[in-house]
Amino acid sequence: MGCGRAGLPPEPVEEEIGKRRIFCVKFQREMTALDEPPFDNPLGQRIYENVSKEAWRLWLEHMKMIMNEYRLNLGTREAQEFILKQMEDYFFGEGAAFPPGYVPPKSKG
Repeated sequence: MGCGRAGLPPEPVEEEIGKRRIFCVKFQREMTALDEPPFDNPLGQRIYENVSKEAWRLWLEHMKMIMNEYRLNLGTREAQEFILKQMEDYFFGEGAAFPPGYVPPKSKG
């Protein structure tokens, strides 16, 4: 049993027939929507209305990288606010920047 896909890109989410669809701000096309808001605040509602399941899944992978690179403790208010800012930038801004000095993992080719 492995721990993830070891440097491989995440598997895409299958488009689900009969599920709610939205115009995804990240992919700029109509896609399957999230089943519910990811959290209960205005940003969570905005994500629910504008972000596809696929884009949300990619954000979760990106967020893991941010948490590891910045060594964030999400038990602190500062870390939570930082992640929310990064999330808003990722979906509705110019995109979240990689941390200073971040080197992406080399792909196996």
